[in-house]
Amino acid sequence: MRWKGRRSSRNIEDRRMQTGRVRGGKAGSIGGVGLIAVLVIGYFLGVDVTPLLQSTGGGQTISTGGEITEADKQAGEFVSVVLADTEEVWAEIFKEQVGRAYKPATLVLFKGGTQSPCGGASGASGPFYCPADKKAYLDTEFFTTLSRRMGASGDFAAAYVVAHEIAHHVQNELGILGQANKIRQQVSQAESNAISVRVELQADCLSGVWARYAQARFNSLENGDLKEAINAAKQIGDDTLQRNAGRRPNPHSFTHGSSEQRQRWFATGYEKATVQSCDTFSTDRL
Repeated sequence: MRWKGRRSSRNIEDRRMQTGRVRGGKAGSIGGVGLIAVLVIGYFLGVDVTPLLQSTGGGQTISTGGEITEADKQAGEFVSVVLADTEEVWAEIFKEQVGRAYKPATLVLFKGGTQSPCGGASGASGPFYCPADKKAYLDTEFFTTLSRRMGASGDFAAAYVVAHEIAHHVQNELGILGQANKIRQQVSQAESNAISVRVELQADCLSGVWARYAQARFNSLENGDLKEAINAAKQIGDDTLQRNAGRRPNPHSFTHGSSEQRQRWFATGYEKATVQSCDTFSTDRL
């Protein structure tokens, strides 16, 4: 991905140098492959697995923040440019397809842990968007996990992650996210999961729309970049994650969609390049 030398976003809130302490329990006995499996589930299913890593006793504290390495600096610069790209692209799309101005999100960079109106953010919770403050939260160490543990390497795979979280902000701006979350609170767990899948697949599709516009506007894609994004979508499909965690895939428990679905909806967004093409709520075929 060609990103160096382009505009950086001002809507970055960098908390990586903040110091503080998050109260936690005594570390539990999960280790080795079991620990990795738990962290993987948390990262990609949007679940804070901190309770699984702790017992009920003890008074251990976990420091947040820390030294900013050269890799951290590079990741921060990369994220800032990708965020700026999303701002320009979605401003253009909203003007052309929605008929009103786009209000950009803020992206919070943290290291170790931080707080949000939607709850505590940690390495275990993974990237997420909080509609309460219209901010996306990202621990830049996540990119290392994405590449080394999940087999989704490449800068455009990382850009896809950022674009996906910003797509949730787009959904929030369009009123879709609020309606979906309201309905989820009134239905069964299985029905709530099904709605969540539609929300997440739509975000994948909107990420594809962004990628198409970004290529047209910045000529940012290099050979293999789309394959990186498609591969990332494959690696974080619910069925693939559950298999990698040693579990049999259970579609009723899916919250983000299968690998095939996530790849297909990203591709749909890229090919059709319209918000309307990402209507995952009206289709019978996800």
